[in-house]
Amino acid sequence: MVFSSHLFLFWFLPLALCLYYAVHGKARHALLTLVSYLFYGWTNPLFVVLLFISTLIDYCCGLILIGYPKVKKKDIKIFPRDGDRTTKQKWAVAVSVISNLSLLGFFKYGNFGIENWNLLAESLSLTDSWLLPSLHIVLPLGISFYTFQSMSYAIDVYRGDAKGITSFIDFSCYVSMYPQLVAGPIVRFQEVADQLVFRTYTWEKFARGIAFFVLGMGQKILLANPCGKLADLAFDTPARMTMDAWIGVVSYSFQIFFDFAGYSNMAIGLGLMLGFIFPKNFDCPYRSVSITEFWRRWHISLSTWLRDYLYIPLGGNRKGTARTYINLFLVMFLGGLWHGAAWTFVIWGTIHGIVLAIERCTGLRKPEDVVEKGMRWAYTYLIVLFAWVFFRSSSLPDALNYLGSMFDITATSTNAPLIAGVMYTPYHIICLSLTALIVVVAPPAWTWTRTIGTGKWVLIALVFVVAVAALTTQSYNPFIYFIF
Repeated sequence: MVFSSHLFLFWFLPLALCLYYAVHGKARHALLTLVSYLFYGWTNPLFVVLLFISTLIDYCCGLILIGYPKVKKKDIKIFPRDGDRTTKQKWAVAVSVISNLSLLGFFKYGNFGIENWNLLAESLSLTDSWLLPSLHIVLPLGISFYTFQSMSYAIDVYRGDAKGITSFIDFSCYVSMYPQLVAGPIVRFQEVADQLVFRTYTWEKFARGIAFFVLGMGQKILLANPCGKLADLAFDTPARMTMDAWIGVVSYSFQIFFDFAGYSNMAIGLGLMLGFIFPKNFDCPYRSVSITEFWRRWHISLSTWLRDYLYIPLGGNRKGTARTYINLFLVMFLGGLWHGAAWTFVIWGTIHGIVLAIERCTGLRKPEDVVEKGMRWAYTYLIVLFAWVFFRSSSLPDALNYLGSMFDITATSTNAPLIAGVMYTPYHIICLSLTALIVVVAPPAWTWTRTIGTGKWVLIALVFVVAVAALTTQSYNPFIYFIF
């Protein structure tokens, strides 16, 4: 089930909210968990089993960490950050990390590993006995998100960043909450631990949640979908013209931003309707003047997760210059692999890792004037565009072919002008221009929704009506991050 669907908008969400506010106390967490499992298992009920197993493992690890049942609920405290940990506690956090990474590794990278092993065996002319059979593993929706989220609980408790809990219902509610279950933002336990105990419900918070949700829906349906059509036309054509290639990758940069940022805003809005405050996930990333700044603004919940749970434990910048560059490269390499089991994603992450290392080596300073700022912005956006080519392409040869089209190296097809005729319709041109204008000048939803007057409510209502009308007529409504 996706947020941008009639089923969710007019059936699931109204019923879920009515039931949620009809009950009180701990019953709300139980109801929210059941509703979230229904939401998650709508496409494939077997996915729910995997989610439950992951939740149960981390919950049990958490009990071991806090010393339950010897330690009573009222006596649970946050561990001292520099205090000693028992062998049991060390094993508990190790089991949590290993089990989550094993689930993620098997379901997301099992087929990828088998394919690459077989390619290596064939290249070395090994016998058939060395070849592994294909398992045809189905990737569960959102497994990349909820494994990271569930794993953060054990790590946060172990480090002394949060207090453990004994209620399985509360923990299940945290892991499975349908607003951010399948595509983030990645909500760490320390960010909502107190909210699971107590949170406020106000009309102002609920109203801001509605505004967040409608703006996110508008970003997804009215901006991301039209740009996605343009991107598909360019990327799915074997030999496109140079201008078409550039327009295609720019369109894809807008599609993936508004697709994911729109979903994140809808998730944040739904969280507010339920009384939860989730972290900001995007902050105008295409206005960045360096790749370092880009990653402070893009998919913030992932970049900070990788920083706090991978980069800093690896040593960060505390173990010398060479080690810092290696850590940066390794984190972005793994960040690319996190997005998908393909070498194109690895190359995408590697490009960002190399540029981050170069920027750290050369040093970053604020641009001194408008000209320098414009040049720095152009350099940043071009690197992001080149990297998106690998992210979007289905294979490495396709990515290289597309880059060739961008620089007029690849030969164009005789049918290329026909594709241009389909791409440059008045509707597509208006949508692309409007999207570019919003990217450049519009305030982020996080800022825009802080105060909402009559004029903004009129605009929100208009966006909702137009988005629902477009949803009714559009047959094209993909969601990119569902595959991650």
